[in-house]
Amino acid sequence: MTADPVVKWEEFLRSRYWDDLLELADSYPDERSLMVKFPDLDRYDPEFAEELLESPEPNLEAAQKALLEIDLPMDVYLDKAHVRITELPRHYKTCDLRSDHIGKLIAIEGLVRTATEVRPKIVSAAFQCQRCGYTFFKEQTGTKFEDQSLKCQNQACDRGGPFKLLLHQSKFVDAQKIRVQESPEDLRGGAQPQTIDVELEDDLAGKIFPGDRVVVNGVLKSYQRSTPQAGKSTYFDLFHKGLSVEMEDQEFEEIEIAPEDERLILEMSRDPEIYEQVKKSIAPSIFGYDDVKEALGLQLVSGFEKKLPDGARIRGDIHILLVGDPGIAKSQLLRYMTKISPRGIYTSGKSTTSAGLTATAVKDELGDGRWTIEAGALVLADKGIAAVDELDKMDNEDKSALHEAMEQQTISVAKAGVMATLKSRCSLLAAANPKLGRFDKYEPIAPQINLTPALMSRFDLIFVLTDDPDTKRDSQIAEHILKSNFAGELATQIAWNPQISQEDVDNAMTVIKPAIDPELLRKYVAYARKSIFPTLTDEAKEYFMKYYVGLRTQGQDSNKPVPVTARQLEGLIRLGEASARLRLSDKVTLVDAQRVVKILEACLRKVGVDPETGFLDADIIASGTSKSTRDRTKSIKEIVKEVSREHQGLAPLDAVLNMAEEAGMNRAKAEEIIERLRRDGELIEQRTGMLRLP
Repeated sequence: MTADPVVKWEEFLRSRYWDDLLELADSYPDERSLMVKFPDLDRYDPEFAEELLESPEPNLEAAQKALLEIDLPMDVYLDKAHVRITELPRHYKTCDLRSDHIGKLIAIEGLVRTATEVRPKIVSAAFQCQRCGYTFFKEQTGTKFEDQSLKCQNQACDRGGPFKLLLHQSKFVDAQKIRVQESPEDLRGGAQPQTIDVELEDDLAGKIFPGDRVVVNGVLKSYQRSTPQAGKSTYFDLFHKGLSVEMEDQEFEEIEIAPEDERLILEMSRDPEIYEQVKKSIAPSIFGYDDVKEALGLQLVSGFEKKLPDGARIRGDIHILLVGDPGIAKSQLLRYMTKISPRGIYTSGKSTTSAGLTATAVKDELGDGRWTIEAGALVLADKGIAAVDELDKMDNEDKSALHEAMEQQTISVAKAGVMATLKSRCSLLAAANPKLGRFDKYEPIAPQINLTPALMSRFDLIFVLTDDPDTKRDSQIAEHILKSNFAGELATQIAWNPQISQEDVDNAMTVIKPAIDPELLRKYVAYARKSIFPTLTDEAKEYFMKYYVGLRTQGQDSNKPVPVTARQLEGLIRLGEASARLRLSDKVTLVDAQRVVKILEACLRKVGVDPETGFLDADIIASGTSKSTRDRTKSIKEIVKEVSREHQGLAPLDAVLNMAEEAGMNRAKAEEIIERLRRDGELIEQRTGMLRLP
């Protein structure tokens, strides 16, 4: 074979990519990229492929020339087309890059943290000599604009200027910079994620957004640091000249499903045990929690977004809160869900700020000193699941950033003249501990959760998980944990212990093996979210209406609390749609309605019941105070007012408590209410034991 790289490229493209070339020529100039898979080149000529990795720039220039020299059957000149190499053999993380990699063709994988807007970049500058009027071109290949040390290319002139830049004759290309950060799940413990700036040009620009997980194939380059004070540094910074971008993790809707996968998915959906199968596929190493796992399965498929004629929008994503005692595997459930979801982001408690959770505007050298928006966890998880652990440990100001993200599913940034609204169409899965570390079974549950009522009311389902000793259940959990650890021990030892066979490992692993392979489950969920948009049947509508109206009639009695609000009804509809989607049905049936009402009822009975009256009370979640407590508070104020009239404007504490007891109120409860009113400034203690209204 001839050594000329242009001829090599021409022969290779003719033999392996002729159909792709014809397709490119047919859609040119709307499409300007010919995607060449590196394995194809490697099979064609391994030495040539290796040379491309080691010296990419001259070889890629040869590929561009080959594109122009190939005779195509249509009259098209591919002068602006690009040969883009994909599927490079080895992917690097940013922390693995070394000086040996500079100038080589490599692939870098990670998460897009920031992206600038697309702006024109000059690639060939047209200069006009102001002395003789001659116009010549100067290629701009580096990171800085080259207009110094120019000489007029007119031999009769040959002077050093002055020169005028002619913008209308210069050549520009669309360009964008993105910042790629190491994926959070790839980090070693305690390691800080490293970033690298990537330059994208022409048809690659404008296609990448914050939150995308990508593999960028390109040439690693470096430039010298310099400051006005210290001058040029011996340290160089790295940047990546992107040649092609592969989307690594897609949204559920974009996962490719082959025909054989589709047949398998449809077959699975006809299995009457599909709900049980999904439950057994979510965190199989954790024993029990069937109701929680069923809800998490519904969260994966979720309802779907509805846009109404008046411009209003109803969210389809399901938000779930797990509140429970320490050591009951809440964090493991969260981590497993973020692994199943293509855009799963996990973040935890005190280390999370509102800017890190939502978005912020930062002044950054990436945007040449402009303000750019840096996406937080909820934006990065758009169309996926955001898991926030230790929600109760976050500061209240940071927690308040969740309100807009959960209901409107947008994040608004207004800072330094940057007004932007980002999308955060993600399901929120949060975990929190009770205020005192462990639940007190003799106290109502709602006040023990250190979350504001406004935030709690936005969750569709709130699960309360308590760690109660139970001999039978404890034995089952202990057996499950021991079997799981034994399976892990065998899997670790098989590499060096000849007495352990693969069959032994497989037998031991059955206890923690998911019923549905995680990759197949992702495809199943993707198919459901992409293809299934169920509607409510008349039976389901009637069942939801009867349940909702039936509960609301309780609140018509002025002595009883309002049990549920319209938010719970909307949550039921979302859950019903998810239940139908999980079995790939386009109808929400009565069975779906009964299933989700049972799940919601179990949650409400744990969180939303007034322990004194036994009635469901929506105010416990919506305002943090039950109706019975509100009524008693009102009574105490009336008593203080009445007693103070008899005692010259001040009410003795004992007299107030005695009158409260006579009215049928528990004395300890009355003392608790008085203490709270004093703390809130609604009662004033003039002197010890003497109260008055402000």
